[in-house]
Amino acid sequence: MTVGESGKNLPWVEKYRPSKLEDLVSHDDIIKTIGQFMKENQLPHLLFYGPPGTGKTSTILACAKQMYTPQQFNSMVLELNASDDRGIGIVRGQILSFASTRTIFKAGPKLIILDEADAMTNDAQNALRRIIEKYTDNVRFCIICNYLGKIIPALQSRCTRFRFAPLQHVQIVPRLRDIVEKENVKISEDGIQALLELSGGDMRKVLNTLQSTWLSARNVTEDTVYTCVGHPLRADIDSILTRLMNEDDFGVCFKFIQDLKILKGLALGDILTEIHTKIQRVKFPPDVLISLLIKMADSEARLASGCSERIELAALIAAFHLARQQIDITAIANS
Repeated sequence: MTVGESGKNLPWVEKYRPSKLEDLVSHDDIIKTIGQFMKENQLPHLLFYGPPGTGKTSTILACAKQMYTPQQFNSMVLELNASDDRGIGIVRGQILSFASTRTIFKAGPKLIILDEADAMTNDAQNALRRIIEKYTDNVRFCIICNYLGKIIPALQSRCTRFRFAPLQHVQIVPRLRDIVEKENVKISEDGIQALLELSGGDMRKVLNTLQSTWLSARNVTEDTVYTCVGHPLRADIDSILTRLMNEDDFGVCFKFIQDLKILKGLALGDILTEIHTKIQRVKFPPDVLISLLIKMADSEARLASGCSERIELAALIAAFHLARQQIDITAIANS
């Protein structure tokens, strides 16, 4: 198999991973700062934190490819992620061995990338603290995590911290359109909007959902994107909300929503999330809206702790019935 043929089988998220700092689509200030560190050969220990899919790993890999030639890369860069054992044994073994060994290359210090470091035990992090101090002249560390609070303060103080915020839609769309054009994907504007809404600023999620939808439906629209990820369609949420707002018969409303859930394979948690977004636009009296949101929040909490979906669906319908009664009583009182 040739290199070109193997590239065809790569997931798009890897196929289009930036290989240079200037190819990254966001966080210009961070990239400019790190670029200056590298230019002056003054790279400190780094700590990248923020939500998944915001470019943390891509940034440090692009830096490594810029710092080392392809021949040097394997001997100068050690990358460990969540799939590797990162207890105290690996810190005292593999990491210590790599950090303490000098190379024949005159390419500056080595680089150790610890991806998803918030999964490391406290003992391992404490052992790592001493290695960072002892071998600073020979190696630089880049610690990557989603939750800064899970990294011990002693490690945080030894690194220059950079927060990677969720990507803005305006940053995602140009790269998305570029990939769509290169892969000859048929996509509609509402399909792009659906990808952006479902991603929550996660570029990896955008590309994975795009590829999955394209392979399964050969046409990326709002409906095919939502269907591919098992998310409720906008039309289904509208029909559920219409029933909740207007149906007086409890049993009829319950049966309609339950049948729709089974037919479309919907989870009540997803329905609650979408209804929460929709009811913000409905002009409820403030006290009625507050009461309804509290009841929905309680339902979501009970679902998360393992409560029956049938019981919580009944609670949701009851909450809307009570809200409608409150509105009626308020209207009578004001007349």
